[in-house]
Amino acid sequence: MNEFLTNNEINQFKQDGAIFIKEKFDLSWIEKLKKGIERDIKNPSPRFKSHTLTKGVPAYLEDYWTWDLVPEFKDFVFNSPYAKIASELMSAKKINLVMDNWFLREAGSKSSTPFHHDITYFDVEGTMCVLWLPLEPTKQDEGVAWVKGSHLWDKLFLRVLFKDGHKVEGEECIIDGKKYENPPDILGNKSKYEFLKWDCDLGDCVMFDMRTLHGTLSPSIPKKTLSRYTLRVAKEGTKINYAGDWTSYSYRKAMQEAGYKNGDQLDGNFFPQLWPRNKTI
Repeated sequence: MNEFLTNNEINQFKQDGAIFIKEKFDLSWIEKLKKGIERDIKNPSPRFKSHTLTKGVPAYLEDYWTWDLVPEFKDFVFNSPYAKIASELMSAKKINLVMDNWFLREAGSKSSTPFHHDITYFDVEGTMCVLWLPLEPTKQDEGVAWVKGSHLWDKLFLRVLFKDGHKVEGEECIIDGKKYENPPDILGNKSKYEFLKWDCDLGDCVMFDMRTLHGTLSPSIPKKTLSRYTLRVAKEGTKINYAGDWTSYSYRKAMQEAGYKNGDQLDGNFFPQLWPRNKTI
């Protein structure tokens, strides 16, 4: 028996690649995550970055892999309803963390999110989903849009840098028999696609497949600062897959130094189990 999701919601996720979920996170979690971002900005990790190239203008900020550095994030990762919701969504017996991060777009920022899918940003292979949780009430044109059904295209697209200019990283190639292609020009061909986008109140979220293309569809400039917390998790059977030098990150080196090898199951200190819960952390 599911606690959070209906069968219709689960089927919609499988069909569309993204679903809107109403009021699953109470306001105490929202406030806790906002405090976590404030703490992180004051004392950022080595991975903290601004995607805005011009100095002295409203910026688009991000930090990631900070769940073990920021107590508010750690509490959310281990104790919020998300892991259980993800287990229902993916019919999973076990849920492990892949990565957490947050984004903050300052009021007036002209920087935006390129259309991309998350699957090729990580050295992991398996069944995964993502939480997109806005920390302020957000209208459709203030958030991102998801390309309906794009998780079923059976394609892998090269990573796109979030920095202004949205450079595609690497060149089309085949690695381990899998083709990595340039991402499609979504913004230049909007009429070819069907988009999913929602107004979100506090406590609402979107959950989407790691393969679903998404990005900023509207050219609108935010009149208020907007922040989002995102969390990627995997079901049992997900493995490490080092997919070529073009995907290199600083955390790949950290993973390798920690002893993670190709084919290893997600587990351990980098990818802790979130569900079933063994204890409150």
